[in-house]
Amino acid sequence: MEDLMTAEEQNLDLLKRMIPPGEKFYVWCYGDSRRCLATTCPESECEVLEKAFRIFGGVEKAMEYAASKETLPILFGSPIGMQWAFTFEPMRNRDLVFVMGPVFYSPPVKSQIREALRPYRDTIEDAVWAGELTERLGSMPVLSHAIFARYVTMVHNTMTGQRIDVSALYTSREGEQPFPVPAPANRDKTEIYLAERALLQMVRNGDINYQDVLSHSSELSSGVSVEGRDPLQKFKISVVVFTSLVCRAAMDGGLSPEVAYPLSDFYIEAAIHGRDLGELNKLSLSMYHDFIYRVHELNSNPDYSAAVQRCCDYIALNVGRDIHIADLAALTGYTEYYLSEKFKKETGTPLFLYIRCAKVERAKLLLESTTLSVREIAEALAFNTPNYFSKCFREITGCTPAQYRKAHSR
Repeated sequence: MEDLMTAEEQNLDLLKRMIPPGEKFYVWCYGDSRRCLATTCPESECEVLEKAFRIFGGVEKAMEYAASKETLPILFGSPIGMQWAFTFEPMRNRDLVFVMGPVFYSPPVKSQIREALRPYRDTIEDAVWAGELTERLGSMPVLSHAIFARYVTMVHNTMTGQRIDVSALYTSREGEQPFPVPAPANRDKTEIYLAERALLQMVRNGDINYQDVLSHSSELSSGVSVEGRDPLQKFKISVVVFTSLVCRAAMDGGLSPEVAYPLSDFYIEAAIHGRDLGELNKLSLSMYHDFIYRVHELNSNPDYSAAVQRCCDYIALNVGRDIHIADLAALTGYTEYYLSEKFKKETGTPLFLYIRCAKVERAKLLLESTTLSVREIAEALAFNTPNYFSKCFREITGCTPAQYRKAHSR
């Protein structure tokens, strides 16, 4: 592979020496040419693992990550349970993405991997690669989720000079809250049911603005109620049940069973092998995030330009704010007029109406899953007045918010 500049080679060598002897933790460096420039992976494993990264879409994800100028590391998974992480280092002459992994959170099972790889055997070359990967499973890196996360933050801090801790992988990017937290025993069971229904609806919709719904649900319920004194075992059962429900919701949202079931199996296996509550908590968040973003990508229109898709994602993440076309124009670098014309041409919907429809969709979810008043929902979605909210809601749905809630209440 192409050599990097001496400074980057020294960084990789330093990282290699920081990892405990005998620990399989590999770091790869990609440039904007989409080529792997250097790696700490042994040559005997390099080709098959690098091809796995490419086939599972890792290179495209790494380039998208670099283009976003993200300042925190992110996790990236695959349908067979291999996990990677990215961190970004901007330089004067070019940008570098450091990829950590792959690892399995629990020992992989050949029969499961073989089945999960079936959709990727498009050519004879791919079939040879899939067979070779399956045969090498016994030598694949296996790390607990908690240890992998610690190594990821260590590499990130070394490469960027930042000083973040493991929690930044889960809480700083989109404001997610820990899941779940202890909840009072006297909570209204109907309220819990509505919150859990909303939680799964976010998965079906691929709604990336899920943090408030997740936080609300975790405040109401601490998971499956089971007898016993062992809190670790209770939490494991909750994670397993939650993963199963999320998996099925993702399939309702269009995720292929060939992808969803193996992914669910690996998260469940990782939960069974979890060794502490903190590790299981992070695993729950990672799993939920993973399934939602996979459904979101399925729902993203491949015909949209990068600018229009960026607007759609921004709107989805900011429905609780007063969104102005000027904000989106600044985000994309276009004038307001040009962006509005471009957006309508690609989506078939005027930009202002798309924003309004996104807010109404969130309002429908809140009406179905919470006891918030119409006024409170209007305020939460940054409508000027409750009357204006009701007017917009009726124009789009054909009924008032109160009528919608009554029709969808149980």
